[in-house]
Amino acid sequence: MGTLSPLLTLMTDVAGRAGRSLNRDFRDVEHLQVSKKGPADFVSIADKKAESIIYDRLNEARPGYGFLMEEGGVVEGTDKSHRWIIDPLDGTLNFLHGMPHFAVSIALEREGELVAGVVYNPATDEMFHAEKGRGAWLADRRLRVANRKHFDESVVATGMPFAGKKGHAQFLKELHQVMPHAAGVRRMGSAALDLAWVAAGRYDSFWERNLNSWDIAAGIVLVKEAGGFVSEIDDKPDLLETGSIVAGNEGMLAALQTRLAAAR
Repeated sequence: MGTLSPLLTLMTDVAGRAGRSLNRDFRDVEHLQVSKKGPADFVSIADKKAESIIYDRLNEARPGYGFLMEEGGVVEGTDKSHRWIIDPLDGTLNFLHGMPHFAVSIALEREGELVAGVVYNPATDEMFHAEKGRGAWLADRRLRVANRKHFDESVVATGMPFAGKKGHAQFLKELHQVMPHAAGVRRMGSAALDLAWVAAGRYDSFWERNLNSWDIAAGIVLVKEAGGFVSEIDDKPDLLETGSIVAGNEGMLAALQTRLAAAR
């Protein structure tokens, strides 16, 4: 790719700064202060430091923009047409267990439309980025979703509800419908990276229910700009509100939706 736009230059720089902070904590993860938000739902000092880095830099660079953040919640801006959607550490459980599969996720919403997204895995130094109309990229390599056409040859990614979260029974029914028909199903623990990997063609499709908007906002931009499709599982109008997402190339998305519909 040629020169990054000023917007993506800012977003990738901020993601890199937060990622470097996460990497420092990752090397000393056993000594991190960790608290519980709910059953199997944790937050560490690393999450909070990374989010502070992101907030401070973006607020300085784009004063007035609003924020929706996993840890910090909603910050109303004077500019009502722009909002940052931020997950400073998607895959916290992986991070806390020393697994190098976690990400910083930053998206920009303009007039209610997602227009840019960055997903960065600091452990592997993979920076996925996309902007509306400019394509999706991994560093300087253009990304395209996989062109696989047969569902029985596909690898499908998903996420399962953790303890205390609703949807276990529904997930098991859906898994029962998908597993016998796909070549493989993977559960890696970071929805942001799952969507980035769909954009990169590593996964053929992805589904998960009841996610938060900060888990998926940047990944949605990546998949769409890589030529893929994203839909709400039950065809409800507000995907960011329900967080129930299915993604892939056109054929794979339709095939996966068929399998999920059979589980209802």
